Amino acid sequence: MTAVTAETIRFFPPDLFEDDRAALLDAVYSIGTGTDQKFILGERTARLERALREDLGAADVVACSSGTSALTLILAAMGVGPGDEVVVPAFGCAPLASTVANRGARPVFADIDPRTLTADPAAAEALITERTKALMPAHMFSVMADMPAFRALADRHGLRLVEDSAVAQGGTLRGRPAGLWGDAGVYSFVQVKTFGMPGEGGAVVTGDTSLAADVRMLRNHGQDGVHRFRHHRVGYNSRFDEVMADFQLRRLAGLPGRLARRAEIAGYYSDRFAPLADRGIVAPPVGGDGRCHYVYAVLAERRDALVDHLAAHGVDSHVYYPRALPEQPAFVPYAAGGVRPVHAESAARRNLALPLYPHLSDAQVEHIADTVCAFAASREKTP
Repeated sequence: MTAVTAETIRFFPPDLFEDDRAALLDAVYSIGTGTDQKFILGERTARLERALREDLGAADVVACSSGTSALTLILAAMGVGPGDEVVVPAFGCAPLASTVANRGARPVFADIDPRTLTADPAAAEALITERTKALMPAHMFSVMADMPAFRALADRHGLRLVEDSAVAQGGTLRGRPAGLWGDAGVYSFVQVKTFGMPGEGGAVVTGDTSLAADVRMLRNHGQDGVHRFRHHRVGYNSRFDEVMADFQLRRLAGLPGRLARRAEIAGYYSDRFAPLADRGIVAPPVGGDGRCHYVYAVLAERRDALVDHLAAHGVDSHVYYPRALPEQPAFVPYAAGGVRPVHAESAARRNLALPLYPHLSDAQVEHIADTVCAFAASREKTP
């Protein structure tokens, strides 16, 4: 490997779609000048849904306006509403709780596994009551949740299983794609995700054709797609953009290669960081089943100092979810009094994400790893 340049290695790179500029401009032009003037839910959206469905072996895929919207549509299709409870992780993105709350139901926060940072099935089971309608585990950073355990738990208690697989497109566990362990799962296409695009978008993936039909109806104001202005259910506006559908269709073939590069970088990081656990930096495991290389996050005891050290050496980093969800002002009313999700609080205090995207050069990756290792080594020299 060669020496890295003096330029800062950005965490959110400004050139994510530079190689796809021509494809994007062509998509805008061809759709904007097309005779049918179909800008939402057209033939390209249907083709993207079909391509994803065939790739996954799913019963159906329904493209919608965002990953958050996808979760909302699933909960609505399942009839989750006032008086219901949904068990969600105590650590993660706001939509895990807000989509439940916006349906009039109560999010119930389960603590996480301290290593995988995903919801602990045992902690989730302890929270099940007669009001529990669904479980909503989420894959986190680069690790899939223990979906076999959650599938068994949901079946044992007669609950719906919603799989927040927004970050995990391309991941598999025991040969089953992320998103297909639950009654329904979701993907997010926001720009920084593994199949991101220059806009908002997402998809519901499921093995349940009846549930998919309800989701498809709900995404377009409760219409059935045959009779316009006949509204069978109170729905939402969660329609998919034809320009983005065309753009994603053009990029789909390259997704496995981009995922492979992400996995290669993550594996290099984890190999380099494996000896650092006793020096206050814990890395996710190397490779293995159930991995999804969206964000590479370490757990650092001296996180703020590591952030400063990385910045001083030209490396951007990013803190995700600096508060556990029950500590967020919006969700305090739903938090169980006196019950602290200690592992979620620890993850919020220690997690730090490093740059991980396919067009990082080998030299940049090595520089990032060298910088983290140098920080850890400096701890040994500090009296």
